[in-house]
Amino acid sequence: MDFFDRVNLAAKVLLGRPSKFNIPIALDNIYHVTCHDKEGNLKWVDIIENLVVNTGLDDILDKYLEGSAYTAAHYLGLTDGTPTVNAADTMASHAGWVEVVAYDEAVRQTLAWDGVSGQSDDNSESPSVFTVSANSTTIGGAFITTNATKGGSTGTLYGVGAFTAGDKSLDDDDTITITVTATAAAS
Repeated sequence: MDFFDRVNLAAKVLLGRPSKFNIPIALDNIYHVTCHDKEGNLKWVDIIENLVVNTGLDDILDKYLEGSAYTAAHYLGLTDGTPTVNAADTMASHAGWVEVVAYDEAVRQTLAWDGVSGQSDDNSESPSVFTVSANSTTIGGAFITTNATKGGSTGTLYGVGAFTAGDKSLDDDDTITITVTATAAAS
C-alpha cells in the first residue's frame, strides 16, 4: 500500500465512509552537503535526495491526522559507503547501510528547522555540522531520525539518502555541513 492509498484509507476511517477525494502530496527532502578540510578549504559539494521511508510516512500521518503526541526533535546522522536505501528501513533494521559514528560530536546533529513558508522548511540558519574523527572515513549519505543517540537503534527513521556523486573519503578534522530543505506540494 503506497502513501496515497494510506491517506485515502485514513480518510475513509476518519469519515466513516468511502473517500470521494484523493489527496496526492509529494514530499521532497534535499540535503545540500559541503565538506571542508581542517584548514577550511572546500573539498567537495554534493546533494542527497532523501527517500521518506514508511516509518516516516506513518509518523506524519500519526502525528497530523491522528493527533498523537508529537516532538519536533529531529537529528541528522551519516551513512557508510554506497548505502542501499529501502522504504522499509527503520532505525532498528536497515540492512543496506550502516551508521558512521567517526565524528567528534557526542550525538547525532540537531536538525533545527527555520520555519515553514510556502510549503518549504529548511535549516539554513543553523546547518548541521559534523567533524570527522578518523582518516579514510567513507561516507555515502545521511539520514533523519527522532533519536540523538549516536549509533542508536531506537527512534523513528524519517528518511535516508545517498550522495548523488557517490561515496566520499574524509580525513580527521574534515567538516561536513548539511542543510536540509523539505518541501510538500499537491501534485
